[in-house]
Amino acid sequence: MNQLADTRHNTATGRRRWIGLGMLAASLSMIVLDGTIVGVALPTLIADLDLDVSQAQWVNGIYSVVFAALLLTSGRLGDRFGRRRLLIIGIVVFVAGSAIAAAASSAATLIGARTVQGVGGALILPTTLSSVNATFRGRDRAIAFGVWGAVISGMAALGPLVGGWITTVFTWQWIFLVNVPIGALLIIGVLATVTETRERDIVPGLDVIGLLLSVAGFGLVIFGLIEGQSLGWWTPSSAITVFGLTWGTDAAISPIPVALFLGAVALTCFVLWELHRGRAGRSAILDLRLFRTRSFRWGNLVALCVAIGEFGLLFALPLFIVNALGVGTLQAGLALAAMGVGAFVSGALARQVTARFTAPTTVLIGLVLETVAVFALVVTVAASIPLWLLAALLVVYGLGLGLASAQLTGTVLADIPVEQSGQGSATQSTVRQLGAALGTAVIGTVLAASLAGLVPARLDAVPALPAAHAATLSDATVSAAGGTIEPLREQGTHSRLGDATPAVVDALAAGMADATRVSLGAAGLFLALGAIASAGLRRRVSDGSRRASAER
Repeated sequence: MNQLADTRHNTATGRRRWIGLGMLAASLSMIVLDGTIVGVALPTLIADLDLDVSQAQWVNGIYSVVFAALLLTSGRLGDRFGRRRLLIIGIVVFVAGSAIAAAASSAATLIGARTVQGVGGALILPTTLSSVNATFRGRDRAIAFGVWGAVISGMAALGPLVGGWITTVFTWQWIFLVNVPIGALLIIGVLATVTETRERDIVPGLDVIGLLLSVAGFGLVIFGLIEGQSLGWWTPSSAITVFGLTWGTDAAISPIPVALFLGAVALTCFVLWELHRGRAGRSAILDLRLFRTRSFRWGNLVALCVAIGEFGLLFALPLFIVNALGVGTLQAGLALAAMGVGAFVSGALARQVTARFTAPTTVLIGLVLETVAVFALVVTVAASIPLWLLAALLVVYGLGLGLASAQLTGTVLADIPVEQSGQGSATQSTVRQLGAALGTAVIGTVLAASLAGLVPARLDAVPALPAAHAATLSDATVSAAGGTIEPLREQGTHSRLGDATPAVVDALAAGMADATRVSLGAAGLFLALGAIASAGLRRRVSDGSRRASAER
């Protein structure tokens, strides 16, 4: 065994241990909320900072990109240098990023601040999960994992409501500023109640090359997916300047396929490098031997598919509700909070459901509910859909979310030894955050492409609308992810389109609804793939349980 657990401080018992779990859950809540709280505020950010759709995707997605790129490394650092210590550093970095974001007056500053937040979040998340795994045992560990999973699903669903409320009652800056006092209180609480744990890692070296390869690989792939619509998937449609070098429209090929290819090469080299480090007996960011455990392998596949679907939905729906339905951010947040209602209810019931059906079956039930709810949205979403109906379907979605998330974490890590808990939890968290980044990138790209293809057809049906105006409106709607609709709606017949304005607004809203249905359909396909993979996870865990019983 390459690692020896440091158990000097793992004997925390009684009330302090459970209060410490509360502090870990609160730290986790802060970063999970921030991962989803921005979504409902995106229409306001687009208008206030003059963002285009690619910048909006980066504001939403860069957090997850950085998160995914650094989670493996931060998990290893926590194992080596102390999880509580790294958690506190993470809170400080996250709060600093939040303060910068609140002061942002341009897209570049806000994206940079979200990057800093991603670094802080990457330090926080794996240290909370590995601390839970190292501190609790037996039945208490199952309860603690349930709390951790319920926080993930519940806070992710609650984020839109909080974001809508803060944006409406205060300003969008406060969705970031609120983290400053919360972070200060968390540091005090963590120091007072969370026990320091670490692993005695005797494997030499830090895997710097592995870190650089993973960052380059993840970053290039996500960049390619997000910027493909604006820069051109093959032929360059617009220029881009990076570090003073310009890739112009006269180039033979767009930078997108080049970025995707280089990203794939970097990730391949990352895997080969990690295998080499493992064979050489040196410290590696990713211990690929963990994937020999079939429940871990299948569980991470489930987590990836589910995160893509869930975060893709959370990107597309707020834009539709605010822009196409014409409701305020607070009402949009309330509608999206229906997910939180369902998630909290099912998260509370997950233990009883698990006791009757087993944890893998509970995950499968949850994913089936999520998939059914999303495809019901695909059928019913329209520019005239009542907000109550959309909220009702999101309650069903939230019920599935709570069941799946509350039990997936414990199921994935069930067969991972305690001494590898930091590596296992960091790997699983990385997969989730990679899925979140891919969800924003993939579903955001589907939304932009669908808007570009479907909005012009809706505008063509508007009588007496000049073709030049139709093309301009279509391009603006795609660029602003529907942000042109509400200003026209407010201007009414006083806009430059005159009496044709109401018909144009209806056409744009209908086109936005069409594009949203396509986006939700794509998200639903990933959730369906997750459900299929969870059936495989269920078989693997059942087979493992039978073998363990036979050995006993």
